Amino acid sequence: MTERIAAPAHRPHRHHWRRDLVELAALFCAVAVADGIANLVAHGPNGPVLLVASAVALLVTAAFHTWWARRHSHAPPPGSTAPSDPQAPAGAGSAMAGADPAAPAPAPARSSVSAPASASTALWRMRTTVRDEPGSLAALCTALARADVDILTLQTHPLPEGGTVDEFLLRAPQQLPLAELTRAVSGAGGRSTWIERADAHDLVDTPTRVLGLATRTALDAAELPLALRQLLGRCTIHSIPATTLSGRPNAAADAPVEGVLEATVMRLRDPSGGAITVERPYLPFTPTEFARARALVELDARLGPRVPRSQDVLTLPEGNEITVRRADGSDLAAARAMHDRCSERTLGLRYHGPVADADRYLGHLLSPRFGRTLAATTASGRLVALGHLLWDGDETEVALLIEDDWQRRGIGSELLRRLIAMAVEAGCDSVYAVTQSANTGMVAAMRGLGLPLDYQIEEGTLVITARLEAAPVVSRLPYELPRAHRPQG
Repeated sequence: MTERIAAPAHRPHRHHWRRDLVELAALFCAVAVADGIANLVAHGPNGPVLLVASAVALLVTAAFHTWWARRHSHAPPPGSTAPSDPQAPAGAGSAMAGADPAAPAPAPARSSVSAPASASTALWRMRTTVRDEPGSLAALCTALARADVDILTLQTHPLPEGGTVDEFLLRAPQQLPLAELTRAVSGAGGRSTWIERADAHDLVDTPTRVLGLATRTALDAAELPLALRQLLGRCTIHSIPATTLSGRPNAAADAPVEGVLEATVMRLRDPSGGAITVERPYLPFTPTEFARARALVELDARLGPRVPRSQDVLTLPEGNEITVRRADGSDLAAARAMHDRCSERTLGLRYHGPVADADRYLGHLLSPRFGRTLAATTASGRLVALGHLLWDGDETEVALLIEDDWQRRGIGSELLRRLIAMAVEAGCDSVYAVTQSANTGMVAAMRGLGLPLDYQIEEGTLVITARLEAAPVVSRLPYELPRAHRPQG
């Protein structure tokens, strides 16, 4: 509720005879005093001296009054602008309409909202360790302020052995050297300091970012490794299956339910079996980061296996329709049947040799924990092509397998474009494909992306790396009809 105070009503002025009587008495007193001073000056022995002394006293009194008024006045100094009053009435600004247009405009008041970052500033992410005692953080903030560095966000991570890890998002002058910023932090008591460039995506506050990652993980099981990477920064994530491709137990996949934190390494139990290891050699993990990562893994475990059920229907040049959708472990039997229909040459180009245990290998590829898989099926539901986007530590691999009778129809290029779009969305810097120089179809599909490519040949194996700094790739065949997007429950 806003309290409103009514303005006092205008009342007519009343004439008081007492005021006139007081003013008349004061006038007579002033005349009497003036007459006495005049007689004293004119007829006294020291009249001129008294007159000069009175003038000097008047000048000294006037000077003292001026000095005192300037020293204790609450008015703003000349040339300054008073802060704008947020409670000012809406019509106050219209009073300037009748002002002299030749008069200089008043300087704008400084707003409490910070202005947008100009081109002369740079964003930095900084993490440093300070002593866990009063005033340590204040000293660090004071040192940053002296360097003209603005603190945008701040997180604190208490350490069990004492001390606190403070994580900042900073806006610093572009011309400020990184070495000078590091020296300022070190001089204020910061140690184990780590600084890297940030971008506009880091301006999102931590709770909002964590909720967004949790939402993506809840919708797609393949998002868990990516969510962990975005949550923890630059790190290497490995999904270790419970068994090897030969069927033997994997000793490295043993992890307790509560997880293990060892300085720069996290080990978490994978809900789908095996373990997830997260490594960050340049910066130890904090207990707060470990708790956040474990919460994401627990969310994935509670929701169980899940893959977005959506599909696109595409029309090939000869008029046949194919459906492109996400694939998972439920497609293992259909993928195994497609393998049986493929020629040895096609399988050799895909796997660079014979496939000893196709069922186990396909189970690894179709698991959402190791990446994303797209499947192309005919109108009758027959699976004819697979495209894989595989998380390989810090890198990302793409791979394609097209049934012989469906090759050279643009299916591989369409799957590859969609996989690249997924990699861009996941924040990958590049993707690579391992093939052979004789696999002209895969080489042509990679060149058709229109992205910068790097080629490396080792012992007959061709590795093609596509850099994804270009604009996101739009997935669309040049000859396809309008697509029908039909979500499936």
